[in-house]
Parts: sequence; C-alpha cells; structure tokens
Amino acid sequence: MKMTAWRFIHTGDRSPAENMAIDEAILTAHSEGLVPPTVRFYGWNPATLSIGYFQKAAEVDQEAVAREGIGFVRRPTGGRAVLHDKELTYSIIVAEDYPGIPRQVTEAYRVLSEGLLQGFRALGLEAEMVQLANDEEKEKYASAGSAACFDSPSWYELVVEGRKVAGSAQVRQKNVVLQHGSILLDMDTDQLFRLLRFSSEKLADRMKQSFLKKAVAINDLLRGQGKEIVTITQVEEAFRREIALGLGVELAEAELTAYELELTDRFVREKYGAEAWNLRR
Repeated sequence: MKMTAWRFIHTGDRSPAENMAIDEAILTAHSEGLVPPTVRFYGWNPATLSIGYFQKAAEVDQEAVAREGIGFVRRPTGGRAVLHDKELTYSIIVAEDYPGIPRQVTEAYRVLSEGLLQGFRALGLEAEMVQLANDEEKEKYASAGSAACFDSPSWYELVVEGRKVAGSAQVRQKNVVLQHGSILLDMDTDQLFRLLRFSSEKLADRMKQSFLKKAVAINDLLRGQGKEIVTITQVEEAFRREIALGLGVELAEAELTAYELELTDRFVREKYGAEAWNLRR
C-alpha cells in the first residue's frame, strides 16, 4: 500500500526571527491548502534564547544575552525559556482534521511525539513517554518558579532515566496544529541560567541544581553509559526516519514555496524581528 506523502524541509541554520517566521509561514500556507503536512528540521545562527508566548520578557537578562552574542525571540507557542544551540529543532505542521490527529491537545502531542520517542530509542537510549496523570505527578518533573522550559512539563513527557530529553510545545491556529521542539545533543546549563533573571543568586543556584536533575541532553546520557556520542547528522537521520514511521507517512524532500518565502519575510519584519512582539509582555 502506498504511503501518504508529507513534505520534509531542512532549512539549515537560520536567525531567530526567521525560524519562527518560517514555522508560521508553513502553518499559513497549509491552512490555505497550498502545501501538504510538513516536517521541518532546523538550527539556529546565532545560538538563541527563545521564550514562550505567555512568558514575561523581564525574566530574561537582555544585557547578558547581548554580551554573550545570543539571539532572542518570542515563540508563538507556550512553555518557558529554551537555549537553542547544540540541538536539532523540529516542527510538525498538520491540519487539525487530518486522519488520526486527536482533537485534544494532550493526545495530539502524544501522537505527534511517537516518532520522537522512537528516535531516542534508535540512538540507543531507553526513552519512555510518561503520562503525568495528576498535579502530584507533574510536580515531580517541575520546579516552581523556574523560567527554563525543560523544567516545565506537559501531560506527556519524553524521559530517559527519569529526566526530560525533549522540550516541545504546541499551538493551534487557522485549524492547523504546529508542534515544535528541541532535541538537545549537548546542553550548557550554566549559560542558560546566566541569561535568566532571578531574585537572588541563591535562588538561581537552587533552580539550576533542580533543572540538572530533571533535564538532560543526548550526549550526556551516552557518555554516562560509556557509549560513543552522536553527531548532528546521526541525530537528523534517526529522527527523520522514526518521525516518518511514527506518523505512518513518507517524508518527501522539498523546499519552501515562493509564497512561504514571501510570508516569512513579512512575518520577520512585522512580528518576530520586532520588539513589539518579542518584548510585548
């Protein structure tokens, strides 16, 4: 039986504003029936701190961001701050009424994340998708007051050895689901916490230690198991294959359309590249 074809686009390393604008451009084009469901892989240049849609910009130390040459952008999705550097970032864009996509946000997250789960397993990690059934369970994975995304749990978490290995967020607009997230190869926790504001050094240190117990990068896990670390190419190959299998589709290589490029340029100018958006809260 012939598999349904989705698009696969790798846009390479882009600026913070471009990355968020491209995701929204694909969502818009798909909502208008102009492009098929799409899986996108991308990276960041420069390394970037992104914050969630509802997060207060005051939680970020903008002077530290500038001093360390880090980019900054507000995502259209919720969640907390993420430092995008040595990672594979992915997005999945598909209509809400696509066969097999649950209407409920948490269940849609579970379905769209199945390929991510298998991707981690393909790299030799014993990953699990943990359903956090109640507030007490969520509390085990969360730190009250932390501005860092990997401390902020969804109802389903991808974990290895009890620690979170992927940070994903979802938004629904124009009857389309956009889920995007970070698959970290390596993580500079010290830098992440230098970019965030805390009421005291003591609190910052406490939050950082809590974060380290709850979040982990792929290569830290592999080193701890005495295994060879992986490259970005190996991670991309594993996750492209497993996401396709998880969705039950074929991923056909493609490029952004002229319309998507036009929308991207507009969204950079009017939204993601503007202080009115990034500093709005």
